[in-house]
Amino acid sequence: MILVSLDPRTNQVGMLSIPRDTYVEVPYAGIQRINTAYMIGELEQPGSGARLAMQTVQYNFGIRVNDYVTVDFQTIIALIDAIGGVDVEVPQNIVDYAYPTMNYGTEVFQIAAGWHHLDGETALKYARTRHSSDDIDRARRQQQVIYAVRDRVTSLDMLDDLVLQAPMLYADLRSGIQTGLSFDQLVALALWVADVPRENFTNSVLSWEYQTSYQTETGASVLVPNRWRIGQLMVETFGVDYSQ
Repeated sequence: MILVSLDPRTNQVGMLSIPRDTYVEVPYAGIQRINTAYMIGELEQPGSGARLAMQTVQYNFGIRVNDYVTVDFQTIIALIDAIGGVDVEVPQNIVDYAYPTMNYGTEVFQIAAGWHHLDGETALKYARTRHSSDDIDRARRQQQVIYAVRDRVTSLDMLDDLVLQAPMLYADLRSGIQTGLSFDQLVALALWVADVPRENFTNSVLSWEYQTSYQTETGASVLVPNRWRIGQLMVETFGVDYSQ
């Protein structure tokens, strides 16, 4: 889960990754892993998962969440392939002997440290793998891929072509995208983000510095947020007016 703030007043973009094992209060469902909020909402009432996930973030982190976008794996692959892949610098060797496949099996995924040009499928694997590290590292890799997509689009001046292709591309991928935003709003946001200077982006992760590892009564390993420290992180990521 990634919380994103787009502030046209300051021309700033803030991005905070929240690990799935973060243990929070889910409205009407008690203390749960944050990644269960969407599922709980869908089980309660189909189509309500995103709303409950937004309420959960707002309740626990004190920031108003106005809308959402969820994208499935196949759509991520298709979007990255549509821009010709992305360039990422892998900080260390990764070997995952149990990478989860689309058909609920496993396979070996490995990639060496250094710069790589990744197609959509490999970029997804790089962003998803966790068996050679943890959720914190995975969150950082996911942000890295997001930045790589933006850098690819802006550095090659392909934005105008993508805007022209957007209606057809969106029609093809619509089934894998869930959002409360209209197509025109999505395009407008993409164009605005592309114009924001790289130095105006702030990204952070709810890492070990801001959470404490804890084992529940049922033996599950979770992360309990440190509320005071998280408040400081929110200001650093989204600005002093983040709660307004």
